[in-house]
Amino acid sequence: MSNETRATAAVIDYVTRSGLDRFPSEAISLAKQCIIDGLGVILAGSAAKGTGIVRDYVRAGKETGESTVLGGDPFTCRAASAALVNGTAGHALDFDDTQLSSSPDRIFGLLTHPTIPPLAASLAVGERLGVSGRQFIEAYLIGFEVECKMAEAINPTHYQNGFHSSGTFGTFGAMISAAKLLGLNAETLGHALAIASSMSSGIRLNFGTMTKPLHVGRAAQNGVIAAELAAAGHTGGNDALDSPWGFFRVFTLGAGFEANQIVGALGNPPSIVSPGVSLKPYPCGSLGHPSMDAMLKLVLTHDVKPEQVKAIRFRAGSNILNPLRYQIARTELEAKFCPAFMMSSLVLRRKAGIHEFTDEFVQSAPVQEMMRKVTTIRDQVIEARGFDKMRSTIEVDLADGRTLVQDADERYRGGPDKPFTREELHDKFTDCASLVLQRAAIGATLDRLESLEQVRNVRDIVNTVTAGVLEGQPVVL
Repeated sequence: MSNETRATAAVIDYVTRSGLDRFPSEAISLAKQCIIDGLGVILAGSAAKGTGIVRDYVRAGKETGESTVLGGDPFTCRAASAALVNGTAGHALDFDDTQLSSSPDRIFGLLTHPTIPPLAASLAVGERLGVSGRQFIEAYLIGFEVECKMAEAINPTHYQNGFHSSGTFGTFGAMISAAKLLGLNAETLGHALAIASSMSSGIRLNFGTMTKPLHVGRAAQNGVIAAELAAAGHTGGNDALDSPWGFFRVFTLGAGFEANQIVGALGNPPSIVSPGVSLKPYPCGSLGHPSMDAMLKLVLTHDVKPEQVKAIRFRAGSNILNPLRYQIARTELEAKFCPAFMMSSLVLRRKAGIHEFTDEFVQSAPVQEMMRKVTTIRDQVIEARGFDKMRSTIEVDLADGRTLVQDADERYRGGPDKPFTREELHDKFTDCASLVLQRAAIGATLDRLESLEQVRNVRDIVNTVTAGVLEGQPVVL
């Protein structure tokens, strides 16, 4: 039997046989960092308008359940519904981590946002079951691993033709995490894979709208539903991933996948260790982050004032300019994929965080004026160097006739070559969580997450978060 017809079996075997003891200590340490980062962006994203609409929709159903929707106004509901809202919140600000590629023919930065679907699913199902911290990390890591290996294996046309891989593969990450916590056996897991294959979705048309975060929320929800239905006896087709009508062929219009990225590759090494994962320093499309750091360096080094700027040129390849597709942003959602806003925010405020990515700031006269000074240029020299790195150059013309130039550093902040320090990670979590939590609750939550292996029941973490919610009306970004 060829590798190409063994992917489904390989995933089932890996999930059913793997436990936390099969992961190196580095993977566990990195998982806790990603969980801290992920929970922080869920808390911040709970204040987003789009999340509020989804939250109100679920709350109107008056479900009874044992899983918590986090944020400034927490409530409980069924696990799948909690995963939907928390998953949507986790991607609402486009501040969640990104998967890296280990293959030179893959477009760097365009795989998945891997953490939120398995995290939201593990949190919802784990709270309902009252699992330990070790079980929680185990489920998260195994879901993360399958999600990333599947995203790496599929032919790149999956993304290039318009699927949003964080939605499609996130469904599998969430399902695997939920299935691990539910203890699905090999046969039942096969059915869950088939169910998840039919529920996997998300198209790139919705980038820059409230629906892009919904892709990730639906991935978390659908993953939980697939696992719970399979556990209840619901069936699906055989060989869900690699049959002629299986996921990999259907979702690439027949182009398929590289089976050796799954068969024999799962856990060897875990993707969270190599090639690793990137944590975001800015709440927007990750393809712009090295360029944003370059602009910030240029502004700070030369003490550039907004009134000095005559013109800005953003030079990059199509791998960056195609996804960052908005020339002028009209909303904060469009701003997340708008190089002109990214550059303008750093010139005007010397930062671009959750308080800059707001409709009020994006629509302000100084921002709108500055954005019209920014030109994006598809640089043929940069294009010719390939898409394995996020390369760009920033040029700023000043009123006094000078032109300042800064190349983006390929060793970007938050990536494996330049990871966040513990202080930077905690600062990001604190900034995010401060929208909905009291200062004492932020510290207590960080303490529990850093010692997650010792937590006896994940409900303790949820209780710490919900007990520390700020008084008064919830913040709305």
